[in-house]
Amino acid sequence: MRISKSRAARAITAAVAVALIATGCSSERDSDNKSDGKKDTFVFAGAGDPGSLDPALASDGETFRVTRQAFEALLEHESGGSELVGGLAEKWSSNDKGTVWTFDLRKEVKFHDGEAFNAAAVCANYDHWFNWTGTYQSSAVSYYWQTIMGGFAKNEDKEAPKANYKSCTAKDENTAVIEVKEPSANLPGGFSLNALAIHSPKAIEEYKKQDASAKGDAITYPKYSQEAGTVAGTGPYKITKWNKGNKEVSLERFDDYWGEKAKIKNLVFRTIDTEEGRRQALQAGDIDGYDLVAPADVKTLEDQGYGVPTRGVFNLFYVGMSQEANPALKKKEVRQAIAHSIDRENLVKTQLPEGGKVADQFMPDTIEGYSKDVKQYAYDTGEAKKLLKKAGQEKLKVDFCYPTEVTRPYMPAPQDLFELMKDDLEKSGITVTPKAMKWAPDYLDATESGSCDLHMLGWTGDFNDGFNFIGTWFAGYDKQWGFKDKKVFDAVNAGSKLGKHDERIAAYKKANEVVMEYLPGVPVSSSPPAIAFGKNVNPPNVSPLTQEVFSEASFK
Repeated sequence: MRISKSRAARAITAAVAVALIATGCSSERDSDNKSDGKKDTFVFAGAGDPGSLDPALASDGETFRVTRQAFEALLEHESGGSELVGGLAEKWSSNDKGTVWTFDLRKEVKFHDGEAFNAAAVCANYDHWFNWTGTYQSSAVSYYWQTIMGGFAKNEDKEAPKANYKSCTAKDENTAVIEVKEPSANLPGGFSLNALAIHSPKAIEEYKKQDASAKGDAITYPKYSQEAGTVAGTGPYKITKWNKGNKEVSLERFDDYWGEKAKIKNLVFRTIDTEEGRRQALQAGDIDGYDLVAPADVKTLEDQGYGVPTRGVFNLFYVGMSQEANPALKKKEVRQAIAHSIDRENLVKTQLPEGGKVADQFMPDTIEGYSKDVKQYAYDTGEAKKLLKKAGQEKLKVDFCYPTEVTRPYMPAPQDLFELMKDDLEKSGITVTPKAMKWAPDYLDATESGSCDLHMLGWTGDFNDGFNFIGTWFAGYDKQWGFKDKKVFDAVNAGSKLGKHDERIAAYKKANEVVMEYLPGVPVSSSPPAIAFGKNVNPPNVSPLTQEVFSEASFK
């Protein structure tokens, strides 16, 4: 999930800026009880605002948390897991080369606006995205389309990749065939992304009447994506209101849903951007659940009777190095010295929830392709000093950027993590200049542009394929890292077009070994983020991909 890039920041900043409300403020929750006394509204708090009600224009987890309840993709992940299962397609298959994908679609599925779901609707969506023009071609707007399918029918943005999407054909009413030019490791996983969820063709026609625009890095998103009323999916909930003043999005159960109906009638997502604020709101009864529980709060909440399930490990936290921002980082010995300077075990022990793991490569050990043979960089201040001396950088100075006003699944307390790493680096004789920046858009823009010597970021996987991790960072030149090593790029891309599973996994393992030998940055940890629920809540299955389906939730 691209929550670590400025695409997410720009999506967030598209929303109208508003003041943070106190957790006890009035909201749609004021009418959350039926006359018979049964609660019919579930309020869940996230750490940030969504950026769009159209998931195709988004790349951040807070947006997808909301839109996932209303929009469904051709494929989905099993409830609480990472295995692909049928979504709007009951079955799917591909030719031997992996370039022609056939989907057997569910029957008797309706969109929220009453339109029928069929193969023509699938193709209307894919062709709509493929024919985007103008600002829609910006990677800030169409990140996931470009990641999975490449560019467009006619590329206008010079940075847009070459199109890999070829066509979508409605073979019959219930069979859609999507063809791509070249096989890709992003398929079939990409068909499960909420960014490629299916919209009503009637709604798409309305979307086409509105345009996005850009002024510098600032994106103005189309009106339909910023207020409820036009968007229409097939999910168990439909979006009814976005109250930006209250920082809340409201959804209502879709009674014509094709699958199991939502157990609770109304669903509200509220933004509370501090860990303490979210915890206090739950304890006060103002919300029914929240995400990204501070590790120190887990036992306290459990002792008080709250449910605090932990997600599986499916993320990675790292320290990035920009070789363009600081030429000293071009020397391998300097990068190695930084890696040896960071006491990752202490970070995991003191800052992460129980079950956190030290990372030794840019992929958690829960992903196929993880290698046991990567070069290791143990915490060793003495070795770090020797390497700096060898590189002629005994007086190395670095700017170290870290974010404020944010909590991420892989990064529960950014400033605390930064302070510990700063102390570690200084023990090796490295002079560190702190650079604190607001998460969105300043920090994300700075890291993406490669203007920070060192920075902290991470990634939560979109689907269970190794390329979704290493390919995100190292498939080609990226300003975040600022290096151009063909050996690294070739190794990372080697498995991306291999159709045979065993061959692809072997290629990913080799790629991890090549990346860690080169050492573009320091993988630090993987962690199982916790999510909290009220004492009266039967929670949904928690997902390692943070893809909870709230129609599963109910009140006791």
